[in-house]
Amino acid sequence: ERHIMAGLEIHQEELAGRLTLRLTGTLDGRTAIQLRSSLEELGAREVVVDFAHLREFRDSAVGVLTHGLTERKVQFRGLAGHHERMFRYFGLTTGIISPPRAYYTPEEVLA
Repeated sequence: ERHIMAGLEIHQEELAGRLTLRLTGTLDGRTAIQLRSSLEELGAREVVVDFAHLREFRDSAVGVLTHGLTERKVQFRGLAGHHERMFRYFGLTTGIISPPRAYYTPEEVLA
């Protein structure tokens, strides 16, 4: 199932009983609002949001997405390190699925 909105496509994929929303296109403040309402429509379901295929991910989307998502069973996959840190700054620490990294950046060592 595909939801197309200006700049952002959300592909819903059911894998092993888990719903994955694969995003393509541009995620910014405006399309993040649409993504958030798509997530709200899914209710209490466990959802994985896959950011790996986005062409563009603007920082303005992070604040919009974290608002109201901290209580939900949403997992984030395919985030770049920068956006992963942005989500953490906004208080979203659970649900970020990141590949294990074999190296540490200086700010992680200091933290």
